[in-house]
Formats: sequence, structure tokens, C-alpha cells
Amino acid sequence: MSWNRAPERVKLWDPLVRGFHWLLASLVIAAWLLGKFGPSVMTLHFWCGYAVIALLVVRLGWGFVGPRSVRFKDFSYGPKAIAAYAKHLFRRQPSYWPGHNPLGGLSVFAMLAALLWQVGTGLISDPEDYINVGPLANDVGSELAVKAVGWHHTGSTLILVLVILHVAMILFYAFWKRENLVKPMIDGWKLVIRRGEAGNN
Repeated sequence: MSWNRAPERVKLWDPLVRGFHWLLASLVIAAWLLGKFGPSVMTLHFWCGYAVIALLVVRLGWGFVGPRSVRFKDFSYGPKAIAAYAKHLFRRQPSYWPGHNPLGGLSVFAMLAALLWQVGTGLISDPEDYINVGPLANDVGSELAVKAVGWHHTGSTLILVLVILHVAMILFYAFWKRENLVKPMIDGWKLVIRRGEAGNN
């Protein structure tokens, strides 16, 4: 397929969203590793969680007032748009999408939802060890606080799956579609074709 026009290099990702991305990734990895392999006293795990909460608050706000490419409404797609994009996903050419494509936007919402679930269950969890009790566990009752421990473990597995899928798609775009999605999240610049001109690639 030939493009109607050549892609243009644009400043797509602002410093705040780029910093958020890499800091969030580092904190989530650290929290996951500490939760699975860390010391029995989860103080560092808790602090990673608090930092993730702060980042989520910033990102949720930025999703409404930030630059167009990071606003939620810019990558909120319906089932038809997602299906149309997925139909042509395996074309061996760059998408040149000006922001989060429909599948990428879906993954952003999935990850944000999973992280909100994870920090929420962490805050109310009570493993009944008298040490690693969430700061809000006493406010929700012992039965719910104990159940939240299991929900928190399930959430960690879900986040692992989402991270693996995220990395797999980055590699797929790099090696199959010949599109580097990492570099724009480092320097902010990306080759794009304005929406409506790039088709469903």
C-alpha cells in the first residue's frame, strides 16, 4: 500500500507523559518484584504503591487537560474502530498513527484500570500478620480486608500479563511493522500521518 503523503516528524509526547511512563514502569516493576521476592516486611513495596498512586492521580488529570495526544478522548475508540484497526494489524508496514492507535488506547485504559484496582486493594488489604496491613484496612472491615489480599495477588498476575503483552507488541511493531515505538517515548518525536490519511494500519 502506498501512502497518500509522506509521514511527517512531529513532537508527539510531552515531557510529563514521557517521565510518567518510565517512572511508572520502574515503580511497577519494583513493586511487583518486592511483592514476589522482597523482604517479609513490605515497607518498600508500600512506598512504591504510594508513589504509583501519586503518578496515577497526575496521569488521570493530564488525561483531561494535557496535550491532545495524551487526552483520553483522543484515544477512546469504539468496538468498530478497534476491530477495523485489528483487521489490518499484520500488514508489514508502519502504522504512522498520530498517538495511541485503537489497540494501544485500549491497552492504556486496561493498564490504568488494573493499576487502580491494584493500589485500591493494596490500601485495604490485611494479611493478618499484624505487619503488612494496608492503611485503610481498618476502615473496610476485617472480612473485606482479608478478601482484598487475594484480589491484590490476582491483580499482580493481571498486571504481569498486561506488561508482557505490552512488551510483545512493542517488539512486534519493531520487527514486523518496522516501527520504533520506544524512541518516541524517549525523545517525544514520531513519524506520523494525520488520522484519516493512514487508513487502518
